[in-house]
Amino acid sequence: MSDEIWIRDEIESPCKKLCAIHRASGLCVGCYRTGDEIARWSILSPEERRRVMEELPARESLIAKRKGGRKARRTIR
Repeated sequence: MSDEIWIRDEIESPCKKLCAIHRASGLCVGCYRTGDEIARWSILSPEERRRVMEELPARESLIAKRKGGRKARRTIR
């Protein structure tokens, strides 16, 4: 039996399996998609998916990354 029936010509998902929506930006901290884009991904056309994929690198800068791990947390006194 061949696996060829499972091969699809769709663009892959950008999901990094690090799923949490950043409050300020509304973007997933793993893949930088909006909640709406994530929810609709399976029904988007290949062209719409390609457009989203092209926008993702520019969205990374919209999420401020905390540096320093635990030491960067604010201490409450």
